[in-house]
Amino acid sequence: MLKLKRYLKPYIALLLGAVIFLFGQAMLELALPNYMSDIVNVGLQQGGITQSSPKAIDAQSMALMQMFMSEEDKQTADNAYIKVSSENDLENLKKTYPNFKEGDYALLKEADEQTDAAFSRASYALVKVMEKQMADHSENSTEQKRGIDMKYIEEFMQSSESQKEIQDAINQSAVTPESMISQTGAVLVKKFYQLLGADTNSIQTKYIISVGLKMLGLTILLTSCAIGAGFCLAKMGAGVGRDLRRDVFAKVTYFNNSEMDQFSTASLITRSTNDITQIQNFLSMGFRMMCFAPIMGIGGLIMGLSTCVSLAWVLALALIAMLGLIMTMFSVALPRFKKMQALVDRLNLVSREELSGIMVVRAFANQNFMQNRFDEANKDLTSNTLFVNRAMATMRPIMMFVMNVISLLIVWFGGKQIAQSNLQVGDMMAFIQYAMHVIMSFLFISMMFIMVPRASVSADRINEILTTENKVADSKNPQHFEHKVEGKVEFKNVSFRYDGADADVLENISFIANPGETTAFIGSTGSGKSTLINLIPRFYDVTQGSITIDGVDVQSLSQKELRDKIGYVPQKGLLFSGTIETNLRYGDQEASQQTLEQSAEVAQASEFINELENGFETEISQGGTNVSGGQRQRLSIARALVKKPPIYIFDDTFSALDFKTDAQLRKALKSYTENATVFIVAQRISTIMQADQIVVLDEGKIVGIGKHEELLKNCKTYREIAESQLSKEELA
Repeated sequence: MLKLKRYLKPYIALLLGAVIFLFGQAMLELALPNYMSDIVNVGLQQGGITQSSPKAIDAQSMALMQMFMSEEDKQTADNAYIKVSSENDLENLKKTYPNFKEGDYALLKEADEQTDAAFSRASYALVKVMEKQMADHSENSTEQKRGIDMKYIEEFMQSSESQKEIQDAINQSAVTPESMISQTGAVLVKKFYQLLGADTNSIQTKYIISVGLKMLGLTILLTSCAIGAGFCLAKMGAGVGRDLRRDVFAKVTYFNNSEMDQFSTASLITRSTNDITQIQNFLSMGFRMMCFAPIMGIGGLIMGLSTCVSLAWVLALALIAMLGLIMTMFSVALPRFKKMQALVDRLNLVSREELSGIMVVRAFANQNFMQNRFDEANKDLTSNTLFVNRAMATMRPIMMFVMNVISLLIVWFGGKQIAQSNLQVGDMMAFIQYAMHVIMSFLFISMMFIMVPRASVSADRINEILTTENKVADSKNPQHFEHKVEGKVEFKNVSFRYDGADADVLENISFIANPGETTAFIGSTGSGKSTLINLIPRFYDVTQGSITIDGVDVQSLSQKELRDKIGYVPQKGLLFSGTIETNLRYGDQEASQQTLEQSAEVAQASEFINELENGFETEISQGGTNVSGGQRQRLSIARALVKKPPIYIFDDTFSALDFKTDAQLRKALKSYTENATVFIVAQRISTIMQADQIVVLDEGKIVGIGKHEELLKNCKTYREIAESQLSKEELA
């Protein structure tokens, strides 16, 4: 993936925005369990009382609490509270606490940590003393049910044995962790409020609603962050996918024959579609998991440990189990992921060959053979896909099993901690949530093992196209034609060898083709005719020697400028989807209608075009499959003629034409191209008999060059070809 990182540069802002949104989403999700814990611990168990120091307390209860305080805590309480004697203050307090009377105490300001701690310790000491008293008098069932009964406390305080127990409880509370004593303080505060006539149910309801609204707000923010991250990543993924498709297509467009030989057409199509889709999906969804999972995992781990350190071993067990599972699946499934795209390539190749060669398949009645071939490729891909999907499908239930086992362990051992007053119920529930976040982060990571390998392989395959160096490349300082191109083409000791070949295909080719002349090439199959003319537009570059046009080496020209001067008609006529007119204008978008009609007439295409209902506006299907081979060839010739270049190349173009049409076309072509240099590759002697210069090739070498009559006399190879095609009368 890093090989294509340059495509992320235009989308850095979106990427940063997505990371910020994902970080915000993770933080908000990690905050929600704490609020849930507050609802359980404070809202339900503490009745919505958030502090251990009451905002108002009657004088009797204050005296009682100070009996369970150390001297330092008493001083703290005295500094924090004031006796109410003012009529205004009394009236205001009675609105909330109806039983409040003169001489009772009110908190001067919001309680600080010291005040809360003082009342927490006093509350804890009081409860411990009362629990001991209850245990000592357990035979009295009514006393057991009293709980924190203020009248019973007063009776106990008057007993002689109470002082020592109180001091022991005060000493114990001083060394007890704050987390264990704060809840006790809140319970007593609720009791104090009830003595003053306060509506404690309203306090509880308000607290739960307040925290619930905060959770709702966080959820809305969380959803907004998730939507924002999804939008940024989707836009980035779509943009990168668009840029990759554009650059891959542009790169392939400039591939020459050497590069096209390196990649199959099916593979190029797969890389331009399926592979880029894999990368786009990774950026849109996989990158989200890649950023989100570590934040959730690490954050959940930290928050869980801060909630309850004693259950840390459960998280450690979960991590070990998840890591072991993921590493096992990774080692098993990764090789299959890497193999996936190659199997898709193979399936596309077989499909394309069968569809493009459907007529041949039917002609040989080999449908069963092609179906078996397709089935083999299809089964390989299916088998590989099933293995990967089964492996991933197995991972999910195993992870769910681990999650449930971890939840069970937390509840089991957490329950024991609660019984020992070392853990609160809400904290245990929050710990379960954090443990689930940690496990879910590993589930996301496991999903990454599905997307990352495929995306990585796809990125390598795309990068392979983008980094392929064109063997036929423009010069850094290209030359230009200084004058109007006349079209004089000269081959000087040209030799050519295909990449990886052991011998030259062409060897020491030298000749001159002048403007206004037709140069024809003939020879046995494989003699190098098509290869030779493909060197002129630089579909391949010569291995040795040089080719010049008007004295300028073609390798020193830019490919665009060079090919602008050439009208090329390949062996197999290819038309593009559109109309006849758009296909002819492919040679020159600015061509006039008169030029189109004239070119069609010279190419002997006017007759069948005029017979069509829509004429030049007749629709052409992809590849020109809705016209005959001869019509397709004539339209291909007309397309080159529309361009009116100084050089024409006809690569065995007339083979699909009947003799009559061939003769008419060559006759019309002679006058149309009278000032141009014309190259014709042909198999039929009748096509090239009138050529100004005929080059005879045999095994990549020139064995004869001249006009028809000269070659009949001087070139054995040419004479053998001619005698095999024409009668003596026709040769005379």
